[in-house]
Amino acid sequence: MSVEPFDAVDVIRAKRDGAAVPEDALRWMVDAYTRGYVSDAQMASFAMAVFLRGMERDEIRVLTDAMIASGERMSFADLGKSTVDKHSTGGVGDKITLPLAPLVASFGVAVPQLSGRGLGHTGGTLDKLESIPGWRAALTNEEMFAQLRDIGPVICAAGSGLAPADKKLYALRDVTGTVEAIPLIASSIMSKKIAEGTDALVLDVKFGSGAFMQDIERARELARTMVALGNDSGVATTALLTDMNAPLGFAIGNANEVRESVEVLAGGGPRDVVELTVALAREMLGLAGVHDADVEGALADGSAMDMWRQMIQAQGGDPEGELPQPRETETVVADRDGIVARMDALPFGVAAWRLGAGRARAQDPVVHAAGIDLHVKPGDTVTTGQPLFTLLADDAARFARATDALTGAWDIADDAPAAQPIVRERITA
Repeated sequence: MSVEPFDAVDVIRAKRDGAAVPEDALRWMVDAYTRGYVSDAQMASFAMAVFLRGMERDEIRVLTDAMIASGERMSFADLGKSTVDKHSTGGVGDKITLPLAPLVASFGVAVPQLSGRGLGHTGGTLDKLESIPGWRAALTNEEMFAQLRDIGPVICAAGSGLAPADKKLYALRDVTGTVEAIPLIASSIMSKKIAEGTDALVLDVKFGSGAFMQDIERARELARTMVALGNDSGVATTALLTDMNAPLGFAIGNANEVRESVEVLAGGGPRDVVELTVALAREMLGLAGVHDADVEGALADGSAMDMWRQMIQAQGGDPEGELPQPRETETVVADRDGIVARMDALPFGVAAWRLGAGRARAQDPVVHAAGIDLHVKPGDTVTTGQPLFTLLADDAARFARATDALTGAWDIADDAPAAQPIVRERITA
């Protein structure tokens, strides 16, 4: 039996006391945890020490690199075209990946979007796309490469071989109150994205009521940490700080978000969804070396829509197929005349989740037709009795708990709220 070069207790104590963990000890800790030598209890203690004490930039780089080294690292070097990916920290009504991937790919760039499923109030991209009849998320590496080469965009499930240390640590953080530690969030996201092998990456880091980081200062710190990790690893990385105080667009759910995404690809759709899609597309294309692209033109002339249809068909989906419709609906109306002053994203996300659009446990199925259709957004004028939003479900018994989640979630006032740009800041270092 080989002798281990370090002791987990020493590593935990060092971080508990605020010291930087030496590189070789930190790499050993990640490897030893991945192979089961370091226990869940010990790694939980280490995660809590990181949560309380933080990490230096170099420690976060080493942690990320060690998590990448725990699994396979892909390469798109033989594709013959630039690759650029986007990662969002998640929000309510955030369907941006759906129109964005085909839009960017319509300019000849490969877009490998290795995406996930939703847990809690934030919807998963794969759950949304699985509303489309026949569409499949699981692709082999060979299928993914062929689609990137021959068409351009791929949205699929990440393989289990990418950063297995992260998968193990992520599950532990979820049950030990250490999810919000910025070094652990940043290394978790970036280990998977760097291992994926993309040339460039744009991060959509959200702040506000429906965001993972509600405070803009914390969101900015997370964005800067991740941008540094990407650039230090040779992946050209930038971030946009974007507002998630109100839901994005009018659709919150799965099938209804696909419908709204198709509206954007057809040259229409909600103003905020279009604005963010266009901003992220410009950022991605700039990193891929495509400058002065007519992004709005590609939405207007059908180029992005053509790419969407090819992408869906390549993964077995029917882009003209009928999307699931809810069996039950319940509409909430305005109780006074005025202007919609506020619609807090988080309660609407929780309500959609309670209607069946999300899952409480990783193994739970989602109800693709469930969710919420908004009829108004902050700043809109309404009259008494005018529909504000409609709850969608397959079981009317779900409406009561969803309605409870929405208590106090919106205001109708006499004055319009101050207009805020959706993209608040661009971070490049």
